Amino acid sequence: MENYGNDKKLDTFLLFVMVSLIAIGCITLYLLQPHLSGHLSNISFYSQQIMWFILGAIGIALIMLLDFDFYRKLAWPLYFLGVAMLAGLFVWGQTNLGATSWYQLPFGSLQPSEFMKVFLVITLAHVITSHNEQWSQKNLTYDFVLLSKILGLTIVPLALIVMQPDLGSALVILSIAGFLILISGIRWRFLFSLFGIIAVITGFFVAAYLMFTEQFVNFWMDTPFRHAVFRIQAWQNPHLYEDGSALQSIRSMLAIGSGELFGKGLGSFELYIPERQSDMIFTAVAEQFGFIGSSVVIILYFLLIYRIIQIALDCRDPFGTYLAVGFVGMFFYQIFQNIGMSVQLLPLTGLPLPFLSYGGTSLLVYMAAIGIVLNIHSRKKDYMFETE
Repeated sequence: MENYGNDKKLDTFLLFVMVSLIAIGCITLYLLQPHLSGHLSNISFYSQQIMWFILGAIGIALIMLLDFDFYRKLAWPLYFLGVAMLAGLFVWGQTNLGATSWYQLPFGSLQPSEFMKVFLVITLAHVITSHNEQWSQKNLTYDFVLLSKILGLTIVPLALIVMQPDLGSALVILSIAGFLILISGIRWRFLFSLFGIIAVITGFFVAAYLMFTEQFVNFWMDTPFRHAVFRIQAWQNPHLYEDGSALQSIRSMLAIGSGELFGKGLGSFELYIPERQSDMIFTAVAEQFGFIGSSVVIILYFLLIYRIIQIALDCRDPFGTYLAVGFVGMFFYQIFQNIGMSVQLLPLTGLPLPFLSYGGTSLLVYMAAIGIVLNIHSRKKDYMFETE
């Protein structure tokens, strides 16, 4: 027997982790402000970030008003809105650092790919739920049809984002789809075959790059992916490109290393690193607070993801579970990629660090995602005579 109850429980732990990360980001932006150069020194990043946080908090309150199941009805309108926004960039978009990824609006810039991440999670969760409601028997046809739906919906925004080009956001889209494929109900033997094919294709490209580096690089230089080749080469041999594409990597490692165990102290920045207020904000945390402070940030991210996974496991509505897992895929890859590129474990991709990096669009989107997860938790259904 179901007991829906009238009291809605707010997950204060998840809310505390999110607010803690945003607070660390705002404090870091405030301390970093005097050390920015050029026109960036005239922009009050921390005050703008606080303003976006307030708007995001209002957004979370609005999201909590409706049952998360209502968002199934909005799945297709949101998906097509996201695709239209991405396509419109090629007509009205603004190009910055070689990528046409933003709309320039009177109140600032807007990046549609950030919104598309949440829209895709909602749409894929709805499609997977509907598919499992319609198909009672799992067989090869079930696996193939469901995988085709997921990949078909993913390829459209993926292609539009790659064409900008924005490889970092494209990989986030793939991460969302990948996490949802794993729990969609597709049988494991089918997935093992799929992952085997992906592994073979990936191995082929890696082998081709290692064995025929010059020819491989020359081939991709005539494509929109030439910026990715530059970054891979700079990642492999940073000191050969220290005056160009490897500048961020080399200086980020120096900044993180100079923080040592306890850091240099509040506002102690000695190195100039491009885009430090956004993509490279982790280096500012590490330089000020050292290994201890960096570990605290990583632990907070671990707790964030762990709590969302718990909510996904506790949710008895498949749509809610798929939503939460999709957001796990979104957050997990961005956190891993951003911190990984800061410590030179991975190539640079230009992805912001969720909740810490400056960016109005990204902060609103991440807070909206947490708002939906909070909604899922608050409307968890309890059952009488339930066993643990």
